[in-house]
Amino acid sequence: MAENRASANEEPHGGQSGVPEGREHPGPGAGREEPATGKSPEAPTGGVPAEEGERLADTQEMPRPDTEEIPRAGAGAPRPPARKPAGPAPSPYREGIPCWIEAQLPDLEAGKRFYGELFGWDFEEGYGGSVWARLGGEPVAALERKTDGRMPTVWTVYFATPDAQTLGRRIVAAGGQLVVAPYPVGDLGRAALAADPEGAVFGLWQARRHPGFGRRHEPGTFAWAELYTRDTTGANTFYGGLFHHALFAPGAEPDFGRADVTDVFPAEMPPHVLTHFRVTDLDDALATVRRLGGRVQAPPFETSYGRVAVVTDNQGASFALLRR
Repeated sequence: MAENRASANEEPHGGQSGVPEGREHPGPGAGREEPATGKSPEAPTGGVPAEEGERLADTQEMPRPDTEEIPRAGAGAPRPPARKPAGPAPSPYREGIPCWIEAQLPDLEAGKRFYGELFGWDFEEGYGGSVWARLGGEPVAALERKTDGRMPTVWTVYFATPDAQTLGRRIVAAGGQLVVAPYPVGDLGRAALAADPEGAVFGLWQARRHPGFGRRHEPGTFAWAELYTRDTTGANTFYGGLFHHALFAPGAEPDFGRADVTDVFPAEMPPHVLTHFRVTDLDDALATVRRLGGRVQAPPFETSYGRVAVVTDNQGASFALLRR
């Protein structure tokens, strides 16, 4: 395992962006089911307060994919936690900043036990069977039950955007795909799933009432997303064109890097975006992962943004632990 791996946060025409050390956390976040391969996903339901379920069920539309879905498609789109703010909340996220994460798991109770002990999360049931993870009372992630065994067990990262429709067109024009075209999630926002030219899947979230994470960059919460790709130059061009301000503008502190897949994984590993959670003690966290039935995919290694180990949970979902 090579040491001193650097995240490829370099502008296609030169320049180096800053690496975040931690920032103020915004308000509550959202998540929903992942689409089944080859099928249009169900209308979003989980995470919506139970008393609003009937009203939202009447207003939500069934999303339709603009292109053929990708078998490795990630989780579904953001939804609100069970406790919903009284009024609209402006998004604190600039376009291109990761604003929500969600895991698709076959066994939610097992997921609650695993992540609850590993990160100190509490859980709250959401409408439609979703489970909301909270830390210090604030939403930090969502867990969804897989409705189809053919769907991957995976964590999916969602990027903020003020206009999912326009961004979707730009993704296609740049050589990517829309796995699921933008669709409304009640009065909460609009969501979409997309893939870059190499097939790595990511989500889009256009917030209205629910902007995303309630906490981040703290131990037990989202800290970083890394794209593992076979073409870092092409990835910088693609994502730099979509999210230039968030990645490369003066003073930018991106939460998203790019690296060659073979830096960490076997050459046959498909390109993907890996969710990183911050921990205070990497060795202790790895011991807890093993004790809870998870396994270590890549032992600790150094990066430009901290010391990282890649693991899987007790159901096979991959994620990274980050000590900075």
